[in-house]
Amino acid sequence: MNFLKLLQKSTLSWQNNLLLNIKNSMVTKFKFKKNKVYILFLFLFSIIVNQYYGNIGLFPMDSAHFFDSGYRVLNGDTPFQDYWLVKGPILDYIQAIFFYILGVNWQAYVFHASVINALITLGTFFVLQNFKLKDEYCFFYSLALSILAYPSSGTPFIDHHSAFFSLLGIYSFLLGINNERKIFWILIPLFFGFAFLSKQVPAAYVILLVSLVLLLYTLINKKFYLIFYVSASTILFILAILFFGKLQDITLSAFLNQHVYYPQTIGFNRFSNMIYNFQNAVGKFILIYLSISFFIYVNLRNIFLIKNYIKKNDFYVFLILFFFTLSLIFHQLLTKNQIFIFFIIPILCAFSHISVSNTNFKFKKIVCLIIFSICLFSTFKYHLRFNEGRKFHELRNANLQLAIDAKEINKKLSGLKWITPKFKDSPKTEINLINDIIYLLKKDKRNKMLITNYPFFSIILDQKLFSPSRVYTPDGTTHPLKNNIYEAKYQKLMNNLIKKNKIDVIYVTNIMNDNINFHYIDFYKNCFEKKIILKQLTSYELKNCNL
Repeated sequence: MNFLKLLQKSTLSWQNNLLLNIKNSMVTKFKFKKNKVYILFLFLFSIIVNQYYGNIGLFPMDSAHFFDSGYRVLNGDTPFQDYWLVKGPILDYIQAIFFYILGVNWQAYVFHASVINALITLGTFFVLQNFKLKDEYCFFYSLALSILAYPSSGTPFIDHHSAFFSLLGIYSFLLGINNERKIFWILIPLFFGFAFLSKQVPAAYVILLVSLVLLLYTLINKKFYLIFYVSASTILFILAILFFGKLQDITLSAFLNQHVYYPQTIGFNRFSNMIYNFQNAVGKFILIYLSISFFIYVNLRNIFLIKNYIKKNDFYVFLILFFFTLSLIFHQLLTKNQIFIFFIIPILCAFSHISVSNTNFKFKKIVCLIIFSICLFSTFKYHLRFNEGRKFHELRNANLQLAIDAKEINKKLSGLKWITPKFKDSPKTEINLINDIIYLLKKDKRNKMLITNYPFFSIILDQKLFSPSRVYTPDGTTHPLKNNIYEAKYQKLMNNLIKKNKIDVIYVTNIMNDNINFHYIDFYKNCFEKKIILKQLTSYELKNCNL
């Protein structure tokens, strides 16, 4: 009898274990399938949403900034040697790769930004999963980021690239802390290096602050081997860049003068003229401050309540995200571009959500709901303002329904809905002006140099136009102005371009009264014959110049 009871008990136990294993297996398979669906959806959505908004309107100087220069690199031109480059060499090379694979056209150009948008979206999803946030919330916050990240510009932009590569470096730091795997520490300098080669700031601010946090983390936790991994990776990255520069015939002095020293003259001027008041420092970023407020509260509370909290990983996660936020805000206060850093709100909300969930709050479900609502409201608000309204490209008050397919300029621009701030009421007029210039430039078979703030003529004409800069701003952010200490170096670069490429004529466009501040022709005024071809196009023919 006892044997039968034991057998019955064993059978029931075996059946229960079998059912439990089947159940666990089914749950695991379901989670795995759900996870794959989330990843696939985020990848496709982040590509499509950016591809869509990258084709609605443009601010030519910004939107097409790397269009011609990527084409130039593809065709053998070298940054720093064949054109003055203040920032963003890595974008030219990446864009050249996209053109090589997908062909030289506007859609390949926008796809560059779309891929970066997908990369940081999936990176965010995986990082949040690694910090044990529920999959549904990981999906929501990552989706919100994909809407607020690159679509505000839609096309490759230096500030976006610098911030996003910096973010990937931050993610490597967080994963390195959370998992203690060597690969994440090795990747940190690579991402920060790409960020710095996209634009010096905000990358430089982030690198400086992260270095301080890393030093503090290694000293407090006595993990000195981490310094070795990061230092070794940094040295290898620098050596690789030097080797690549040697292959490209880029001199170290040219790189330092253009990418490191000259931008400091711009930065110092902006810093001295920075307007710092409550509206600028707080009012514009109020939703960012709200999104990080719970994160700050939890960590300040833990410092007082938890013994040796500054040794805990959670403290360094907070510290690194806090400093990253400050870096972006400080950068935004200095830059003259539209605000683009609202993408950080979903990230800060996600980590606020994680920190509150892991704390014994009496009303933590309500607090998490508030955090969720802040993210939802912010995403909706800034999506309407920057994506739908195209505010980043100064098109907020434009009637986007007036946009015209840019294939009327050239089939390589097909899919782009052409409308710009200066001609927002009559895009057809602007297109006609551009086509008139294209016709005249195409007719002229001489060796030409083109000075323009519409950086797509080389691609449309399929010609080398030897522009000494990508574009020409009146404030010196793209090239040295008169009396700048680097003026002579820029003049030397232009002289070399004229002589090496046997330039016969220099054309200067003025399509949108864009105030091209290009005074270098003044140096050669005795050897130029000036002709006004159109109201929007002036030529300077070289006559017996002694350069």
